Amino acid sequence: MKALAPLLAAGSLLLAGCSTTSLNEDECRTVDWRTVGYEDGVAGRSGERIGDHRKACAEYGIAPDLEAYRAGRADGLREFCQPHNGYRAGVNGTPYYDSCPADLAPAFVEAYDSGRQLYLRTRRVTDAEAGIEYRRREIVRLEDALARKTFTVVGDTATPEERAQALLDTKQVAERIGRLKAEITDLEKERARAQHELDTYRATVASAY
Repeated sequence: MKALAPLLAAGSLLLAGCSTTSLNEDECRTVDWRTVGYEDGVAGRSGERIGDHRKACAEYGIAPDLEAYRAGRADGLREFCQPHNGYRAGVNGTPYYDSCPADLAPAFVEAYDSGRQLYLRTRRVTDAEAGIEYRRREIVRLEDALARKTFTVVGDTATPEERAQALLDTKQVAERIGRLKAEITDLEKERARAQHELDTYRATVASAY
Protein backbone atom coordinates (compact mmCIF):
# COMPACT_ATOMS: atom_id res chain seq x y z
CA MET A 1 0.00 0.00 0.00
CA LYS A 2 2.87 2.38 0.79
CA ALA A 3 4.14 1.97 -2.76
CA LEU A 4 0.95 3.57 -4.06
CA ALA A 5 1.27 6.63 -1.82
CA PRO A 6 3.32 8.82 -4.21
CA LEU A 7 0.97 8.04 -7.11
CA LEU A 8 -2.19 8.71 -5.14
CA ALA A 9 -0.75 11.86 -3.61
CA ALA A 10 0.41 13.12 -6.99
CA GLY A 11 -3.04 12.50 -8.40
CA SER A 12 -4.65 14.32 -5.50
CA LEU A 13 -2.34 17.31 -5.93
CA LEU A 14 -3.05 17.39 -9.65
CA LEU A 15 -6.77 17.34 -9.08
CA ALA A 16 -6.46 19.93 -6.32
CA GLY A 17 -4.64 22.20 -8.75
CA CYS A 18 -7.76 22.15 -10.94
CA SER A 19 -10.16 22.71 -8.06
CA THR A 20 -10.91 26.31 -8.94
CA THR A 21 -11.63 25.58 -12.62
CA SER A 22 -15.29 26.04 -13.57
CA LEU A 23 -16.99 23.65 -15.96
CA ASN A 24 -17.81 25.10 -19.34
CA GLU A 25 -21.09 24.57 -21.19
CA ASP A 26 -19.98 21.48 -23.11
CA GLU A 27 -18.66 19.89 -19.93
CA CYS A 28 -21.85 20.66 -18.04
CA ARG A 29 -23.88 18.98 -20.79
CA THR A 30 -21.72 15.90 -21.30
CA VAL A 31 -19.88 15.35 -18.03
CA ASP A 32 -20.16 12.08 -16.12
CA TRP A 33 -21.17 13.37 -12.70
CA ARG A 34 -20.09 10.16 -11.01
CA THR A 35 -16.58 10.72 -12.40
CA VAL A 36 -16.61 14.35 -11.25
CA GLY A 37 -17.62 13.21 -7.78
CA TYR A 38 -14.91 10.56 -7.76
CA GLU A 39 -12.24 13.09 -8.75
CA ASP A 40 -13.35 15.47 -6.00
CA GLY A 41 -13.39 12.63 -3.50
CA VAL A 42 -9.99 11.20 -4.40
CA ALA A 43 -8.57 14.74 -4.10
CA GLY A 44 -10.07 15.07 -0.60
CA ARG A 45 -12.09 18.13 -1.51
CA SER A 46 -14.83 19.54 0.66
CA GLY A 47 -18.41 18.42 0.12
CA GLU A 48 -19.16 22.04 -0.67
CA ARG A 49 -17.33 21.58 -3.98
CA ILE A 50 -20.61 20.48 -5.60
CA GLY A 51 -21.82 24.05 -5.05
CA ASP A 52 -19.12 25.29 -7.42
CA HIS A 53 -20.24 22.81 -10.07
CA ARG A 54 -23.88 23.75 -9.55
CA LYS A 55 -23.09 27.45 -9.91
CA ALA A 56 -20.99 26.92 -13.05
CA CYS A 57 -23.64 24.84 -14.79
CA ALA A 58 -26.56 26.99 -13.66
CA GLU A 59 -25.40 29.58 -16.20
CA TYR A 60 -26.45 27.13 -18.90
CA GLY A 61 -29.64 25.95 -17.23
CA ILE A 62 -28.10 22.62 -16.26
CA ALA A 63 -28.22 20.99 -12.83
CA PRO A 64 -25.71 18.37 -11.64
CA ASP A 65 -26.80 14.79 -11.07
CA LEU A 66 -26.40 14.90 -7.31
CA GLU A 67 -27.00 11.20 -6.75
CA ALA A 68 -24.30 10.20 -9.24
CA TYR A 69 -21.93 12.87 -7.92
CA ARG A 70 -22.32 11.76 -4.32
CA ALA A 71 -21.85 8.09 -5.21
CA GLY A 72 -18.66 8.91 -7.12
CA ARG A 73 -17.37 11.15 -4.36
CA ALA A 74 -17.97 8.42 -1.78
CA ASP A 75 -15.86 6.01 -3.86
CA GLY A 76 -13.15 8.62 -4.27
CA LEU A 77 -13.05 9.40 -0.58
CA ARG A 78 -12.53 5.75 0.30
CA GLU A 79 -9.44 5.82 -1.88
CA PHE A 80 -8.23 9.16 -0.52
CA CYS A 81 -8.91 8.51 3.16
CA GLN A 82 -5.93 6.23 3.73
CA PRO A 83 -3.27 6.94 6.37
CA HIS A 84 -0.43 7.59 3.89
CA ASN A 85 -2.55 10.20 2.11
CA GLY A 86 -3.52 11.76 5.42
CA TYR A 87 0.11 12.02 6.45
CA ARG A 88 1.10 13.56 3.12
CA ALA A 89 -1.76 16.06 3.29
CA GLY A 90 -0.65 17.07 6.76
CA VAL A 91 2.99 17.44 5.71
CA ASN A 92 1.93 19.65 2.78
CA GLY A 93 -0.22 21.87 5.01
CA THR A 94 -3.33 20.89 3.05
CA PRO A 95 -6.62 21.57 4.86
CA TYR A 96 -8.69 18.56 5.95
CA TYR A 97 -12.42 19.06 5.57
CA ASP A 98 -13.57 16.30 7.95
CA SER A 99 -14.94 14.44 4.96
CA CYS A 100 -13.66 10.89 5.49
CA PRO A 101 -16.21 8.15 6.25
CA ALA A 102 -16.51 7.10 9.86
CA ASP A 103 -14.68 3.78 9.46
CA LEU A 104 -11.65 5.42 7.80
CA ALA A 105 -11.55 8.76 9.61
CA PRO A 106 -9.70 7.76 12.83
CA ALA A 107 -6.62 6.32 11.10
CA PHE A 108 -6.62 9.08 8.49
CA VAL A 109 -6.85 11.86 11.07
CA GLU A 110 -4.14 10.30 13.23
CA ALA A 111 -1.80 10.18 10.24
CA TYR A 112 -2.86 13.67 9.15
CA ASP A 113 -2.06 15.05 12.61
CA SER A 114 1.37 13.43 12.50
CA GLY A 115 2.07 15.04 9.14
CA ARG A 116 0.67 18.35 10.34
CA GLN A 117 3.04 18.36 13.30
CA LEU A 118 5.95 17.85 10.91
CA TYR A 119 4.63 20.69 8.73
CA LEU A 120 4.38 23.06 11.70
CA ARG A 121 7.88 22.21 12.91
CA THR A 122 9.27 22.75 9.43
CA ARG A 123 7.49 26.11 9.22
CA ARG A 124 9.13 27.21 12.46
CA VAL A 125 12.55 26.58 10.92
CA THR A 126 11.74 28.28 7.62
CA ASP A 127 10.06 31.24 9.33
CA ALA A 128 13.14 31.79 11.49
CA GLU A 129 15.40 31.56 8.43
CA ALA A 130 13.21 34.04 6.56
CA GLY A 131 13.33 36.42 9.51
CA ILE A 132 17.12 36.20 9.67
CA GLU A 133 17.49 36.79 5.95
CA TYR A 134 15.15 39.79 6.02
CA ARG A 135 17.10 41.41 8.85
CA ARG A 136 20.41 40.79 7.13
CA ARG A 137 19.15 42.53 4.00
CA GLU A 138 17.84 45.39 6.11
CA ILE A 139 21.23 45.77 7.82
CA VAL A 140 22.95 46.03 4.43
CA ARG A 141 20.48 48.71 3.37
CA LEU A 142 20.93 50.64 6.61
CA GLU A 143 24.70 50.41 6.47
CA ASP A 144 24.58 52.02 3.03
CA ALA A 145 22.37 54.77 4.43
CA LEU A 146 24.72 55.16 7.40
CA ALA A 147 27.68 55.66 5.08
CA ARG A 148 25.83 58.40 3.22
CA LYS A 149 24.82 60.14 6.45
CA THR A 150 28.38 59.93 7.76
CA PHE A 151 29.64 61.58 4.58
CA THR A 152 27.21 64.44 5.16
CA VAL A 153 28.41 64.87 8.76
CA VAL A 154 32.10 65.06 7.86
CA GLY A 155 31.69 66.84 4.51
CA ASP A 156 32.30 70.55 4.06
CA THR A 157 29.33 71.27 1.75
CA ALA A 158 26.49 70.75 4.22
CA THR A 159 25.00 73.51 6.35
CA PRO A 160 25.23 73.26 10.17
CA GLU A 161 21.54 72.32 10.25
CA GLU A 162 22.07 69.56 7.68
CA ARG A 163 25.04 68.22 9.65
CA ALA A 164 23.03 68.23 12.87
CA GLN A 165 20.17 66.35 11.24
CA ALA A 166 22.57 63.91 9.59
CA LEU A 167 24.23 63.30 12.95
CA LEU A 168 20.85 62.55 14.54
CA ASP A 169 19.91 60.28 11.65
CA THR A 170 23.23 58.47 11.92
CA LYS A 171 22.65 57.77 15.61
CA GLN A 172 19.15 56.41 14.91
CA VAL A 173 20.33 54.23 12.03
CA ALA A 174 23.17 52.81 14.13
CA GLU A 175 20.72 52.00 16.93
CA ARG A 176 18.40 50.29 14.45
CA ILE A 177 21.29 48.19 13.13
CA GLY A 178 22.15 47.20 16.69
CA ARG A 179 18.56 46.08 17.35
CA LEU A 180 18.47 44.08 14.14
CA LYS A 181 21.70 42.27 15.04
CA ALA A 182 20.25 41.40 18.44
CA GLU A 183 17.09 40.10 16.77
CA ILE A 184 19.20 37.97 14.43
CA THR A 185 20.95 36.44 17.42
CA ASP A 186 17.59 35.56 19.00
CA LEU A 187 16.30 34.15 15.73
CA GLU A 188 19.41 32.04 15.25
CA LYS A 189 18.77 30.50 18.68
CA GLU A 190 15.13 29.95 17.77
CA ARG A 191 16.13 28.34 14.48
CA ALA A 192 18.52 25.99 16.28
CA ARG A 193 15.80 24.98 18.76
CA ALA A 194 13.26 24.53 15.96
CA GLN A 195 15.71 22.50 13.86
CA HIS A 196 16.44 20.22 16.80
CA GLU A 197 12.72 19.67 17.42
CA LEU A 198 12.17 19.05 13.71
CA ASP A 199 15.00 16.52 13.47
CA THR A 200 13.83 14.72 16.59
CA TYR A 201 10.21 14.56 15.47
CA ARG A 202 11.13 13.55 11.93
CA ALA A 203 13.09 10.60 13.32
CA THR A 204 10.04 9.40 15.25
CA VAL A 205 7.74 9.33 12.21
CA ALA A 206 10.23 8.45 9.46
CA SER A 207 9.37 4.75 9.50
CA ALA A 208 5.65 5.13 10.11
CA TYR A 209 4.53 6.42 6.72
